[in-house]
Amino acid sequence: MTREIQPETSYGRSLLNRVLQGTEDTDARLTHIAEIPGRRARTAEWPQWAAPAVVDALGAQGIEKPWTHQAETAELAYNGRNVVVSTGTASGKSLGYQLPVLTALHDDPRATALYLAPTKALGADQLRMAGELVRHRPLRNIAVAAYDGDTPTEIRQWVRAEARWVFTNPDMLHLGLLRSHQRWARLFRRLRYVVVDECHAYRGIFGSHVALVLRRLRRLAAHYGADPVFVVCSATAAEPAAAATRLIGADCVAVTEDGSPRGPRTVAFWEPPLLTSVRRENGAPVRLGATTEAARITADLVLEGARTLTFARSRRAAELIALHTRQRLAEIDPELAERVAAYRGGYLPEDRRALEAGLTDGSLLAAATTNALELGVDIAGLDAVVLAGFPGTVASFRQQIGRAGRRTQGALALLVARDDPLDTYLVHHPEALLDRPVEATIIDPLNPYVLGPQLLCAAMELPIDDEAAERLGTHRTLIELAGRGLIRRRRSNGGYRWFYTAAEPPHDSVDIRGGIGTQVAIVVGETGRFLGTSDPGRALATLHRGAVHLHQGETYVVEELDLEDGIALVREESPGWTTSARQTTSITIDSVRESKTFGQVTTALATVTVHSQVVGYLRTSITGEVLDLVELDLPPQRLPTTAVLYTLTSELLAGAGIAPAEVPGALHAAEHAAIGLLPLVATCDRWDIGGVSTAQHPDTGLPTVFVYDGQAGGAGFAERGYALLRRWLAATLAAVESCSCPSGCPSCVQSPKCGNGNDPLDKPGAVRLLTAILTELTEAGRPDCISG
Repeated sequence: MTREIQPETSYGRSLLNRVLQGTEDTDARLTHIAEIPGRRARTAEWPQWAAPAVVDALGAQGIEKPWTHQAETAELAYNGRNVVVSTGTASGKSLGYQLPVLTALHDDPRATALYLAPTKALGADQLRMAGELVRHRPLRNIAVAAYDGDTPTEIRQWVRAEARWVFTNPDMLHLGLLRSHQRWARLFRRLRYVVVDECHAYRGIFGSHVALVLRRLRRLAAHYGADPVFVVCSATAAEPAAAATRLIGADCVAVTEDGSPRGPRTVAFWEPPLLTSVRRENGAPVRLGATTEAARITADLVLEGARTLTFARSRRAAELIALHTRQRLAEIDPELAERVAAYRGGYLPEDRRALEAGLTDGSLLAAATTNALELGVDIAGLDAVVLAGFPGTVASFRQQIGRAGRRTQGALALLVARDDPLDTYLVHHPEALLDRPVEATIIDPLNPYVLGPQLLCAAMELPIDDEAAERLGTHRTLIELAGRGLIRRRRSNGGYRWFYTAAEPPHDSVDIRGGIGTQVAIVVGETGRFLGTSDPGRALATLHRGAVHLHQGETYVVEELDLEDGIALVREESPGWTTSARQTTSITIDSVRESKTFGQVTTALATVTVHSQVVGYLRTSITGEVLDLVELDLPPQRLPTTAVLYTLTSELLAGAGIAPAEVPGALHAAEHAAIGLLPLVATCDRWDIGGVSTAQHPDTGLPTVFVYDGQAGGAGFAERGYALLRRWLAATLAAVESCSCPSGCPSCVQSPKCGNGNDPLDKPGAVRLLTAILTELTEAGRPDCISG
């Protein structure tokens, strides 16, 4: 592990050494430095089929020749092959689809194309790049336009009538284009290409919905006589060909050899110091907060003239980092302080566009952001990236550090650990990030909880014939929907087709991102100024009365939160502290759908309600000192869902050598590990599920572990886990035992989304506990699990 400050060998190392100047205890803070070498470019010739006007337009942008992966992607797409290009961040994947798309639109004046991005920032960036290309005189007949939630009503009709390359997102494709496909007949009839950018972002429930939205798109395109080629892009997809094939529902070939140049990158791991003046309730010391340390580092980088992007885990943290950075710079150079901003979701469209423009033209030197800027937004000339905490997945870590050093200049990427066991482990074991492959993108388009609502949308758009239903494996779900009176099978054109018969249109009730409730508007009470929005789930924890709300460096205090009317009233104020909500979570069993007892272990599949409630908030000074706890009386949130659970007797635990004081940590560690392994048997993503463990649950009277679906009503994951419990827990035990760490790490029992800060965790206790459970299941002889 490298701790010694080495001589300057790259621009990134030079920046790091400058940041370290004047920093106390650098040997303790800097835990590891990794040097990622640069790479030379490999180019190819322009393909003969490429329209000269398109080649000239790209040449005017300074592109003399395509890189090899760009040429390979374009060639495959031009020849009608669905293709996924999976090369590094900043590798110019866009040209791989711009070349065939613009050539088709130039050669055929009626041809159309569609571009899909998971975030508005990415879509706006790619639209800007396409817009610059079509300004070239021979391409000016190609109208490119955005069609998303920010598009003004008066512009939407023009987009439907005139735009030939439409930039949108899966949400608007579902709600706007597919639902009203007759109004988009011009686009669908001549649709040549569909670009799906950053495909690794489509995972879990969201990815499963998007996969079915894309199948609906292909079906409607075929109805209008089109067979578009799909070009899929991602810098961090595991098994890209298989992932893209599952996503679009058609075979996809992968391009993975990266021909782009890359400058050297220095990746540093950083642990903030302990605060001797601040202690936890149990007397343990507290580390300086990652947001405070990241703000200091960001300010130092700005003072060195380095263009910097700082990633935070939450909207609040992004605002705090921007605020603290500006305050630090204002004491030294007020003009520099004005060139720092926050960027996050919830801003007004015009505010987002202004910030994106500032990042592009360099008028902003630094921005603190959530993962809204994680994806492939082309911010040229970034010198450094700071991560205020591990972002939760290896894929996100790679995406975020990849924002630094775009093009060929050297750069610095620096991970600042939060005061959390998972982050602490990672900065002392960097191989867990640097040497570990990215997570697989897990989706399941046949999940009945996703498939049912999507089939209703498809049937309303166009009746579904029996042949298509059998081919897609949806016939059983259609029969279930018919039993509920939502669709009906009728003879049509010599065969049978399924028609939508319910009274209410189905599209509005399907939120493909899984959001619940109406957005909460944030308004300044005195002036009526509209600051932005928040979803209801987040509002209870961040917009309660007394909460400090940060918006682009300005501080507000919430005066009133009205969820019924969807409004939070705030006043401008600088109180000198920040607030963080304290929340309790519990789970109740509503009904047991099925249960089995195996010796001293009982397993069950149950309908449950997860209760979470914000009970107060901590006021914390800028230095990190907790000032006090203010109690709140807010309504609890309820999530009715499905859970798989198991209970254990005290005799079993005692026999496994687990003392009463060790039970909570053993249960908690086993719960985390099981959540991480459920995707092995349930085709889900760990972010789609949650868990609760307790040494004595009130409904069972016993030590109990729950793993539940994170979707209201359930998503089928818990059912799969219950059906294959022995296989699931055997894989969980094997994963924990095979991990070489002594007391638990992210590869076995630590979780990136634990609400208790991964405390308590007892890895050895979890091994003994899981071994005892599997012994009971095996001796009882559970055929369904053994054969599974």
